[in-house]
Amino acid sequence: MKNTLTLSFILLFSTLIYAQKMKVTEGDFDFIKGQSEINVEFDYSNLTLLKDELTNDEYVKAHSEDLEKKGKGKGKAWKKSWEASKDLIYAPKFLELMNRDLYEDEGVSFEEGLTKAKYTLIVEVIWIYPGWNAAVMRQPAKLTTVLKFVETANRENVVLKITSENAPGNRFGGTFSNEDRIGEGFAKTGKSLSKLIMKKAF
Repeated sequence: MKNTLTLSFILLFSTLIYAQKMKVTEGDFDFIKGQSEINVEFDYSNLTLLKDELTNDEYVKAHSEDLEKKGKGKGKAWKKSWEASKDLIYAPKFLELMNRDLYEDEGVSFEEGLTKAKYTLIVEVIWIYPGWNAAVMRQPAKLTTVLKFVETANRENVVLKITSENAPGNRFGGTFSNEDRIGEGFAKTGKSLSKLIMKKAF
């Protein structure tokens, strides 16, 4: 019983250490009122990973080579899954949580491909820590992004800029998939941004 309580405390404490921090660094929320749709784009061009801040190419090369040593074809399969996760897991998770309250309560839709929308939200993915799961102990993923709202027709006009640091990502009951944990970090970011907009814009 004592060991169980200690383990629970460690897991809780590690989550609290990396609690998400959101901060408005530029602009305000006034532009959102009256908008029915906002375009969304995801930018991974400045992404770094892990504490060593590896580039995406460095991380993919190292991790795929490590997996390939454990089994022929594993590294190549993971590499495809890693790249596909951006469109199949990360973006959908973020948008689902963004729209859950904002669209239902305020009628504002956040979607990719809305090129005629007046404003675009650029989700700049800055840093990812994939986390890990060793069954009895685990570490959640962490995600740092810059959330930049710009005029679609004039990208230089930034109307709102928010930094989001260390959004935690993990599934209830845990998961052995790095991509699933990271996806939950995107979901947490979308949920937190949605709440912030609901509070500040309406």
